[in-house]
Amino acid sequence: MAKQFTLYSHAIGPNGWKVAQVLCELGLEYETVLKEFGDGENGMKTQEYEKINPNGRIPALVDHSNNDLIIWESGAIILYLVKKYDTEHKLYPASLEEQALVDTWFFFQMTGFGPYTGQAVWFKVLTGNKNVEAADRYVAEVHRMCKVLSGQLEREGTGWLVLGKCTIADLSFLQWVRFLYRLKIDLETEYPLIHKWKEAMLASPGVKASTVGEIWAPAE
Repeated sequence: MAKQFTLYSHAIGPNGWKVAQVLCELGLEYETVLKEFGDGENGMKTQEYEKINPNGRIPALVDHSNNDLIIWESGAIILYLVKKYDTEHKLYPASLEEQALVDTWFFFQMTGFGPYTGQAVWFKVLTGNKNVEAADRYVAEVHRMCKVLSGQLEREGTGWLVLGKCTIADLSFLQWVRFLYRLKIDLETEYPLIHKWKEAMLASPGVKASTVGEIWAPAE
């Protein structure tokens, strides 16, 4: 039987796994199509895939139960899923005021934590043409944002970022936080509240169901 959704993702790209986790937490059935970087046969920069996502990136989601509606950009996808399918408000609250609180941290991840972490990993780890000044700048920003995240966890005192429970705000950060091992950031010693919060999310049945643990390096 065909799945309700097709998710276009990447084996280790954090943004695709964010969407997979939300799908699993909401009990929605999906099939994942893993894409590769570049313009090869299975690449993101091909005419075929750019018909789905004109930006040539992942993730993209097709909702086959809604006239094959295509959504791309992880934030847009996640907001679509919770607004349409989270009828019990498990991950996204009902009131406008509480939505604004969740959205504040959700958008902080999308506009700050994710992009800066990605650039830090690129300049510090992946590029062969090392730019020390750029690497230092982005790594410093990652540490600054970790302090912001840790401070919020301390203020809330519930183990979650906002509203005292796991929301799309928490889930949006998880894979990018897991990526910090690439920068040799030891969460357990440097940011223990973030480490504890990360472990709580990894224990969630929905996160486990996304098989996210299978695609990361064993040493975090």
